[in-house]
Amino acid sequence: MAMMDELVQQIATRANLPPDKAMQAARTAIEFLDGKLPPPVGGNLHRLLGEGGGEGGGPDVGDIAGKLGGLFGR
Repeated sequence: MAMMDELVQQIATRANLPPDKAMQAARTAIEFLDGKLPPPVGGNLHRLLGEGGGEGGGPDVGDIAGKLGGLFGR
């Protein structure tokens, strides 16, 4: 299952929303975080979660995870 699909499923389940509303909520959250997080994470979450419209050329997931860990003191 793609990460975006999993995120939408989690939002739908936890917030008791229909799938279309859960997708809208997920996209809104991703857009918000893309604008707030520092590069290289900010601006790339949509690609990381499968919203980029294709494969390849996306961010290095391991690198992003490491940088996120650094942001939160890990």
